[in-house]
Amino acid sequence: EPFPAERQLLRAADHNSLVLRDPQQLPFLQGPSIPRFSLKATMAPERRTDPEDGTAYTYDELAEYYRGKYKNKAIEAYWETCEAVKKGKGKGKGVAEPKAKAKGKAKAKAEPEAKAKAKAKAEPKAKAKAKAKEAKPAGNFKVCVCGGAGGIGQPLSLLMGMDPNVNAKAKATAKEAKPAGNFKVCVCGGAGGIGQPLSLLMGMDPNVKELCIFDLNVAMVAPQGVATDLSHLERKCEVKGYSMEVGKNPIDHLEECLTGCHLVLVPAGVPRKPGMTRDDLFKTNAGIAKGIVEACAKFCPDAVLGMIVNPVNSVVPAMAELYKKKGLDPMKIVGITTLDVVRANKFVGEITGKNPNFINIPVIGGHAGTTIIPLFSQDKISSTIAADKIPDLDTHVQNAGTDVVEAKGGKGSATLSMAYAGARFGKSVLAGLAGRRRVECAYCMSDVTDLPYFAQKVVFGPTGITKVLPLGELSEYETKRLDEAKAQLKGEIETGLKYAEGEASLEFQVSARADRAAAWRISTQGPGAAQGWAPHFNQT
Repeated sequence: EPFPAERQLLRAADHNSLVLRDPQQLPFLQGPSIPRFSLKATMAPERRTDPEDGTAYTYDELAEYYRGKYKNKAIEAYWETCEAVKKGKGKGKGVAEPKAKAKGKAKAKAEPEAKAKAKAKAEPKAKAKAKAKEAKPAGNFKVCVCGGAGGIGQPLSLLMGMDPNVNAKAKATAKEAKPAGNFKVCVCGGAGGIGQPLSLLMGMDPNVKELCIFDLNVAMVAPQGVATDLSHLERKCEVKGYSMEVGKNPIDHLEECLTGCHLVLVPAGVPRKPGMTRDDLFKTNAGIAKGIVEACAKFCPDAVLGMIVNPVNSVVPAMAELYKKKGLDPMKIVGITTLDVVRANKFVGEITGKNPNFINIPVIGGHAGTTIIPLFSQDKISSTIAADKIPDLDTHVQNAGTDVVEAKGGKGSATLSMAYAGARFGKSVLAGLAGRRRVECAYCMSDVTDLPYFAQKVVFGPTGITKVLPLGELSEYETKRLDEAKAQLKGEIETGLKYAEGEASLEFQVSARADRAAAWRISTQGPGAAQGWAPHFNQT
């Protein structure tokens, strides 16, 4: 900040050079009395607005962020397209300069370039405000959560792991200058190991106006308790909890909970345990998913349903086919495979030493074992990894879920990372509904291969999935993996399709029997008897 000439001289006595923020003081400090000092006058560095995030940066800050991602020439060209930030006018004019240095002396007569230089003479208060807005690089700090495996410790560790100051190199960026949506979101299974942190993250999303937590009365905690806990967050959304007794039908109890929902996330079902295959889970979890899907079909048929019900490769086809038979859009049923993408990005970041936030590896196929196919060749960073290391890295991504189960000693599966991935998926869906196009990998009805269901990049827009993107060019290794994965995935899809056919057939048979029985009852005992018979049939 500007100092009187005398104070500047005192400061200069301890240095052999002096940098002045106020160029007007330069004439007062030059002269034979202080020949040993090298005096320089500097202007505040120029700042330009990055259209990517709407934040102003100096060239050095911009170059530091994009270095490694683009070449220097490309960064320089991009800098020229950024709009210069107009500095605020100062309240005082300062001391006039000699005629030889009269640039900016009369602002009305100065050229645009001189105007920009003159504006740098803002008062200290204005300068302080400008400095406060500077984007500073994130810190690389080490954080320890003691008690991190507890009820508070787990979600706290999740949130701290998402903080850019925790051993990260990302720059601070501003959010898009668009109004947040007012969407209603429901988490079915919201009181479980995945459901609680997922509900926490969704409650923090600015697009969520109302959040509903649904679970059974045998959950580890009451969903109403989770809702009350989350209602204390400093967020705009209203949080409500709903519970249902075991054995009841969701369609009879979730009208208030689901009506008006735009997004329903379903982390429900029995968790996977050591030695348990995803096929072992299907019989139980398909029935759980069916009850929720039927309720959604009735109360929020236009909502996007994000399924985190294992095995996803079979459950999603089963539920989508049931939706189709009800005359609804099967593309509303989406399997969340985002965790595979998250893991691939993270593992590549660890190998290359790069920030995973700037790695985006598409993961196609399915969401189990060898059906998971990371396309390392399609990312700028992962494509630099030696070819002989790709198979092991590929296997690491496939078996990551098993690694978590074993690390937890069979006492749980991937919950926090799944919640993080589910929230990333949910955030993209809501952004798309709000009119901001988003691309994520997801498992859904597809025509990019000869299989009816497949995981690939999809575009989320105002109605949910608006486009299924092609797979793109694959490497020789990835092409071979695709053929292997399709053989396994085909059988898992058929399991889901057979389930849907069986449920549809059973529903038809039950309906037909009920009609015939009611008709017989009416013909033999009169119309009034049929009304009393119906509950008995339902119980049977």
